Amino acid sequence: MNRPVVFHVVAGSFTGSTQVAAQLVRGGLEAGLYQPVLVLSVKPGDDPSRWQALQAQGLTVETVPARSRWATVRAVRRLCLRHRPQVLVAHGFPEHLYARCAGWWAGVPVLMHVEHNSRERYSRWRRALARWLAGRTAWSIGVSEGVRQQLLAMGLAPGRTVTIGNGIDLTRFGAAAGRPLAERQPGLVMAARLVPQKDHATLLQALHLLRRDHGLAPPTWLVGQGTPERLQALRAEVQALGLQDQVQVPGHHDDVPALMAGLRVGVLSTHYEGMPLTLLEAMAAGMAVVGSAVPGVQELLRDGVDGLLVPPRDPAALAAALHRLLTEEALAQRLATAARQRACAEFSWTRTQAEYDRLILQSLARPPAGG
Repeated sequence: MNRPVVFHVVAGSFTGSTQVAAQLVRGGLEAGLYQPVLVLSVKPGDDPSRWQALQAQGLTVETVPARSRWATVRAVRRLCLRHRPQVLVAHGFPEHLYARCAGWWAGVPVLMHVEHNSRERYSRWRRALARWLAGRTAWSIGVSEGVRQQLLAMGLAPGRTVTIGNGIDLTRFGAAAGRPLAERQPGLVMAARLVPQKDHATLLQALHLLRRDHGLAPPTWLVGQGTPERLQALRAEVQALGLQDQVQVPGHHDDVPALMAGLRVGVLSTHYEGMPLTLLEAMAAGMAVVGSAVPGVQELLRDGVDGLLVPPRDPAALAAALHRLLTEEALAQRLATAARQRACAEFSWTRTQAEYDRLILQSLARPPAGG
């Protein structure tokens, strides 16, 4: 008997939503409960080596063009007619809109939608389309309760709108388990894509204040993918603030877990989030963490318990928090220990995979009626 086919459709730019979708496909393949297929909506600048690496690991990966929404809809529909998926899980904005349109057009029995951010660019037309699709969608999933509340505010049905928090592969951070902060370099890392959503500017201004007012110049790594133009602009900003002797901007880093395991403080300065994987990783790496008090981050960090929260776009507040974590060793170690314990107890990938699989299998057994 053939196993049912499950599509996961997501952007091919390998953002956090792409990582989650790829991990779900990997987990579904390993469990053998259904046949998972990863469908990537790719733009001309996307790196084909990323999905070729997934294919080399045994994942079934299909690509569709993202040059226009109509081209994406038609290409996804053709894939649906070829593979005949019983479930289509559409990840991220705006891909979830066009992928579900294609799935509905192709007659896919079960459509699911995963919203990965608490703030998206919903025009009036896209908001109307999202509401129309909601009546034809079995489940809408927010990656945090803050994201779910945003979906409910758009008018989605509470009974079919749920939260499944992101998780991470904790085995990648085992080396950090027994390494106290005192044995690490007193430096910082912010691992985040170089995109407008991430607020690198506020962190750089905070580092400038930390140096000017307290004489502290912690080594800092700003790692993450970005266009050459964004890398150049960020490096220019570092130079303009006179931080070039302490701040490194290498772009992509091959081994973020190892980098985190050797440093004391993890930072996420950001304008908005869903449930940031990079912050979960810093917690699992046993770092003392500080983040902007925005939805998604606020669900991960309890201020003064397992991390520090600061108002977004506030360099002075971030500088003060960094000063505490770098100079109050007992506080930093207490927060770091609590952060790792919470990450291991509540945010494992095993839990995330199980919750998605439960919804998928439940929908396969008894697809909810739309309307």
